[in-house]
Amino acid sequence: MTVPLTVQSPFAPPAPLASSTVFLDLLAREAAPAEFEEPVLSARAAGAPPETLAQLEAAKLTALRVSADLRRQAGREAELTALFDLAGDLAALRDLDAILETVVRRARRLLNADVAYVTLNDDESGETRMRMTDGSISAAFRRLRVPLGDGLGGLVAQTAMPYSTDHYAADPQFRHRAFIDAAVAEEALVAILGVPMRLGSRVVGVLYAANRSQRPFAPEKAVLLGSLAAHAALAVDNARLLERTRTALAEQEEVNGRIRARCAAIERAAQAHDRMTALVVRGGDAGDVAAVVTEVLGGALHVLDADGRCLAVSGDQVPLAEDEISAAMAVAGSVHTRGGTTRHGDLWVTPIATPGEVLGALVLRTEAELGDADRRILERAALVTALLLLLRCSAAEAEARVQGELLDDLLDGRVEGSAALEARMRRAGLDADASYVMLSARYTSPRHRGRAAFWAAAHAAAAHGLAAARGEEVVLLLPGDAPGETARRVAKELGAALAAPVTVGAAGPIRDLTGVPAAHKEARRCADTLLALDRLDDGADARELGFVGLLIGTHRDARGFLDSTLGPVLDYDARRGTSLVRTLETYFSSRCGLSKTAERLHVHINTVHQRLHRVSRLLGEDWQEPERALEIQLALRLHRLRG
Repeated sequence: MTVPLTVQSPFAPPAPLASSTVFLDLLAREAAPAEFEEPVLSARAAGAPPETLAQLEAAKLTALRVSADLRRQAGREAELTALFDLAGDLAALRDLDAILETVVRRARRLLNADVAYVTLNDDESGETRMRMTDGSISAAFRRLRVPLGDGLGGLVAQTAMPYSTDHYAADPQFRHRAFIDAAVAEEALVAILGVPMRLGSRVVGVLYAANRSQRPFAPEKAVLLGSLAAHAALAVDNARLLERTRTALAEQEEVNGRIRARCAAIERAAQAHDRMTALVVRGGDAGDVAAVVTEVLGGALHVLDADGRCLAVSGDQVPLAEDEISAAMAVAGSVHTRGGTTRHGDLWVTPIATPGEVLGALVLRTEAELGDADRRILERAALVTALLLLLRCSAAEAEARVQGELLDDLLDGRVEGSAALEARMRRAGLDADASYVMLSARYTSPRHRGRAAFWAAAHAAAAHGLAAARGEEVVLLLPGDAPGETARRVAKELGAALAAPVTVGAAGPIRDLTGVPAAHKEARRCADTLLALDRLDDGADARELGFVGLLIGTHRDARGFLDSTLGPVLDYDARRGTSLVRTLETYFSSRCGLSKTAERLHVHINTVHQRLHRVSRLLGEDWQEPERALEIQLALRLHRLRG
């Protein structure tokens, strides 16, 4: 059957095929739903029969369903693309705040919401608290903390199920709290959708979308927000795991650093101890130990003895103040029984002690904080120093016994023979061919006996002499030929060691050690004389005591007294044939009157004046001082008695 070809009028009702094409064109260009009414309205206006109108209406409905399906599909694709992009963005993020900021920003945009926000659960406090918002204007809302089970968010966090409300304030399905409702009202939120952020069965937080008007969220929006929440939960968990990993690594690194530092400190302490132990073997002293300590710890180390005197210093040579020394010794005395190192200002004090006696203290001046290993170095140094001091004391005591026994035998005249004496002198470190001076040192208190004996033994050993303690006296036999000078030096040094006045009488020099007993008696008489003259903290020999020395001296050296007192005048008269001696005798017998002296000598007074001026040049300007004048008169009397 042939269908006639007809030309359709623009206002004629469309044929069924043409109507389908029209709706397909509308679908192809994604026309709005309202445009799908146009073909039906045009056909009705053109007077199309009911069958045609029914066909068009059916085609329209079908096209609208297809259009809606296409729009839903496009929206779903857009949502899937957004979720895929979000997953990529979250995978690149490591910071928790950055992750949450990305999630709420995407949630707000995808759901076309006024506000999006996220809360995270705090298992310790039993709360879910606000962590990030997008679109929020209320500070109170951004600081919100909600107990689990309270409010919409508390309900979602507790039940692990999504919940949506069209009107938050009037919804009775969850527990309202005044502070929560106040914060929501300040933000002016009406419709709220909350979905849980779950990791398995555990809820870590809640993701929200909210509107400030009564615009409800469709179920597909809840599904979309749930997908966002799932991605967010994984990202949050990864961020937390990464943070815990970083924290654990940092803690591990810190622990490793402490272990390395402790190992290094222990190794340093062990090396320092080995070096200090080697010093003992090599015969080092306290100064060597102090040098090792300051090389390792820095600062300045002062080694003090039991009386607070400085035995050695290493580092800064600035001495300790008196109050610092007193404080250090007080600290050492208080802690020596339990040992250890104590800080006193910028000083670290460690006692040098035996179980029953404080031998001194190590005082380290440093601004640095000493760790346990550094303190052990200081304590080991104190132990080594105590050992060195004890060894020195033992050696000094042994040497003192040898010296004391020899000197006791010499003082008591117990000498076996020249060969035996020389052998013992060699063992004691004495030179048999040297000259010696004898010293008798007196101290003021019996409590000084031990320290005086120790000092004398150490001094004699250093000087290659002998020392012995006898009663309240310390006897020294020292190399030399200037007994008076040696006596004054020993009086000064021993007095400083005892912190008390010491008086020393001297005799000598001695060429033959068999003369030791007589020299000792003379030295004792000199010391007795000095004490009788109240010349404490001084030393002298018999010749230096003038006419008194002439009385107490063993050899009664009258010629020596004349030479030391009047010798220059006697020599001048002998060479020039002058009468200076006779003039002096007349001058003193005339009570130092010039006129009377001139009259007795039968010379002019100017001649007397010239002679006395010559005496002043020979004997010194002080020859008329009472003490010297007396000795000169005694010498003149002795000279006349000698003829």
